Amino acid sequence: MKALILAGGKGTRLKPLTNTVAKQLLPVANKPILFYVVDEITQAGISDIGMIVHPDTGERIKECVGDGSKWNARITYIPQPDPLGLAHAVSTARDFLGSSPFLMFLGDNLIKGGVKPFVQEFNRSKPDALILLKEVSDPRAFGVAEFNSRGALVRLVEKPQDPKSNLAMVGVYLFSPEIHKAISELKPSRRGEYEITEAVNVLIKNKKKVLHQILKDWWLDTGKKDDILEANRVVLDDFLVKDIRGVVDQKSRLMGRVEIREGAKVENSVIRGPVSVGENCQVRNSFIGPFTSIGACSSILDSSVEHSVIMDNCTICGIDCLEDSLIGKGAEVKRVQEGFKAIRLFIGDDARVEL
Repeated sequence: MKALILAGGKGTRLKPLTNTVAKQLLPVANKPILFYVVDEITQAGISDIGMIVHPDTGERIKECVGDGSKWNARITYIPQPDPLGLAHAVSTARDFLGSSPFLMFLGDNLIKGGVKPFVQEFNRSKPDALILLKEVSDPRAFGVAEFNSRGALVRLVEKPQDPKSNLAMVGVYLFSPEIHKAISELKPSRRGEYEITEAVNVLIKNKKKVLHQILKDWWLDTGKKDDILEANRVVLDDFLVKDIRGVVDQKSRLMGRVEIREGAKVENSVIRGPVSVGENCQVRNSFIGPFTSIGACSSILDSSVEHSVIMDNCTICGIDCLEDSLIGKGAEVKRVQEGFKAIRLFIGDDARVEL
C-alpha cells in the first residue's frame, strides 16, 4: 500500500501567515502539522509516500520534510500547478500510485488515534473504498454521507444546503485502483473542481464495495486561525508530558505539564501547563498560561500570554494579556504606552506591532 498526502492548498483563509509559509507547516504544539500526518501514515506501516505540492510552496515543504528518511520512509513530491479538487490530485499522482491501493490524507487534518486501525480494516475487508466519517454540528461545510432506510451508504453530497445526515467526510480515505476508473468519468462540479465525493458516488453506482467507519475521537481541520488554536489546545492537552531540559531559576514556578526544551531559560516567571516552550527561548518576568506553545528562539518579557501559538524568533514585551492569538515567525509585539489590557492578534511573519 502507498500513501498520498495532499499538501498543495494555498491556505487563503490563513493569510497573511500563508504568504510566507505553507499552511501545512504551521506549528501545533511546536511541531509542523504535516509532521503529524507523516507520523500517522508511517505508524500504520506505510513507507512509500507521495506528496502533492503547489509550485509556490513546494520547495519550502521539501526543505522542511526532506526525503522521508527521518521517518524511515520515502517521499516523492508531485507538483500540482492547478488545484482543481481532490480527485484531480489523485489523477495528478496517477504515475506514482500505479496499481497500488492507497491511503489519501489531507495534509492539514489531524485525527486522534492515528489511521492504523482504518488501514488494518481496509486490508482485512478489501473494499474499493473505505471512507471515514465524523458527526459534526454543521455539516453544510463538508462532504456529507446519505444513507437509505437500511443504513446503507447510498450517496455523498459536497457541501449540501439541506444535509440528510450530520456525518461529514473526514480528510482520510482508502482506495483500491478502481478509484482511477471512477475519476475518469467525472466532469467538473459547479465549483469547477473534480470532487472525490463524486468519484465515490461512481463507485457506489457501479456496485463496487464502498465501506465507511465513524470516527469516535476528535478530528481537526486546521484551515483557519481558530482551528490552529483549537488544534494546539487539543494536542497539548492530550499528548504533552512534563519535560524540563532548559534552565528554570528558583524564582520561577512550573505547574502542570510543561515542556521546556533545550537551551530555553525561564526567569522569575510562572508557567501553568499544558505549555510548550521551544529551544533557546527566553521567558522573563512573565506568566504563560495554559494551551500556549512558544516557538524556538522567541522571547516573552514582562508579559502574560495564554491560549496562543507564538512561532519562532518572536518577541513579546510588556503586554499585560495576550490571548487567543496566532503570531507569525519573527514578529515583535511590544507596549509603548499604557492603556491596553487583553489583546487578541493574528499577525504574519516579521510583523511589528506597537501598542
